[in-house]
Amino acid sequence: MSGLDPKSLIRIARGDGAAEEGEPLDLGQRVRELRKARDWTLEQAARQAGLARSTLSKIENGQMSPTYDALKKLATGLQISVPQLFTPPSRDQVNGRLAVTRDGEGVPQATATYEHTLMGGTLSKKRMLPYRARVRARRMEEFDGWVRHDGEEFLYVLTGVVRLYTEFYEPIEMRRGDSAYYDATMGHNVVSVSDDDATILWVTSLA
Repeated sequence: MSGLDPKSLIRIARGDGAAEEGEPLDLGQRVRELRKARDWTLEQAARQAGLARSTLSKIENGQMSPTYDALKKLATGLQISVPQLFTPPSRDQVNGRLAVTRDGEGVPQATATYEHTLMGGTLSKKRMLPYRARVRARRMEEFDGWVRHDGEEFLYVLTGVVRLYTEFYEPIEMRRGDSAYYDATMGHNVVSVSDDDATILWVTSLA
């Protein structure tokens, strides 16, 4: 397919077929913003999209009109759809946030029963709280009553064997790969029943 005028593709991007009002979106600027939101260099973004660095640079600087095939590659590399290349971010919504937590990063917060390590700690205004926990407790008696808090919670066993105690259900033994999703306002505690401390992934929604 021959090169396309990036501004004409705004009409393609609209799901209802209506024309976009106001000033046409600048494709080059949009691609640059998407790339920078991911903290990618030109080389990294070009590699992800399977395009030459020079080609991506020309697209960002408005020096060439990409073919539709190039647009598809670019969208795939950015992990979005082609129409999203021509959809400006909402002014009242944060877009393109990313936080990577490498293995061993994060500051463990140790208690008598758990050792928590928060993930994604650099992001503000999160809607969920993910953290990895080492389960130190071996008996329910080690807890000072039930743990309760607002929101919902997802638990995934990474290593070892745990027993999930909840206020309204019988204790559940869980092994690596098992998961549970529950209302966190219900009392809950987790103990390790394996020789070594078990490790789990916890994701808590923020009410």
